[in-house]
Amino acid sequence: MTDEVDGKILRALQCAPRASFRLIGEVAGVSEQTAARRFHALRRSGVMRVIGLVDPAVHGDARWLARIRCRPDRVGPLADALARRPDIAYAGLASGGSEIICVITAPVHVASDDVLLRQLPKSASVLDVSIDLLIHPFGTSGVSDWTGYGGRLTPEQVQHLVGDRQLAPTGPPVPLTAEDTPLLDALAEDGRATHTQLADATGWSTARVARRLDALENSGALAYDVELLPARLGFALNATLWLRVAPAHLERVGEELAAHDEVAFAAAVSGDSNVMAVVICRDTEHLYRYLTTKVATVPGIDGYGLSIHVHRLKQATSLISRGRLVPPAFA
Repeated sequence: MTDEVDGKILRALQCAPRASFRLIGEVAGVSEQTAARRFHALRRSGVMRVIGLVDPAVHGDARWLARIRCRPDRVGPLADALARRPDIAYAGLASGGSEIICVITAPVHVASDDVLLRQLPKSASVLDVSIDLLIHPFGTSGVSDWTGYGGRLTPEQVQHLVGDRQLAPTGPPVPLTAEDTPLLDALAEDGRATHTQLADATGWSTARVARRLDALENSGALAYDVELLPARLGFALNATLWLRVAPAHLERVGEELAAHDEVAFAAAVSGDSNVMAVVICRDTEHLYRYLTTKVATVPGIDGYGLSIHVHRLKQATSLISRGRLVPPAFA
């Protein structure tokens, strides 16, 4: 089980995924060596992965949210096949195992029916499919991530980690080239790979690696994600909250939800329910308290629905295998 030191290390990584172990140790109250040892133990155990992600907008793509209603007795093979596709960023089973919820990357200009249906493996298990565009994510990476596990840091500690780094992109995403592929592949495997390791992977000098990382990160073309496996941290209940919100309240409601400790992700989406939030709780009582004491106090919500996740299959680039986050190649 993780303790308060592990929690602070995880929180430090969410704020600054590539921060040095010296800085992480300083905010966690431990030595640089202890911070490194704790980090590697968490990573080896499959509780956590730090990964580099390319913004889909670089390729002219967007994210689409698909809900696939299936026959429960035949959903497994289809769900596993979807989870292994590189264009699927998230996949999980909900509604007692009769629904697959997934996020797919595809061009924004195509008809929604073509986004997934044309590529969906032919299966008699599929009963119904709905696809909506993920219009706008709420919150700021590193600030609005799921923090329900604890590990709180003071504003001063966060500033110590972040330093002068920009939290928001300063321009349009920098175009990628074929030369970037080894760099991005290495970061997708390990978002904390050192400049020396990245130089070995690319054949570049460490100075060139540093310059290219700065350009990609500052423009928003490259971002980092700290993937966590909540069940291993004592949080067994995951759900997607579907909300109906008037346009005049959309921004305020979304940002307020994104700031909740229980929320891992919140976004505006197309469709009848125009806000979705991924909620992580310890158990059903925790979820009930969250709905009745936090969601209930957010003005502007006209209605809601709830999909309980029974099994996570994929988070960003990681598959979930035998209770561990693993790269797709190792599942």
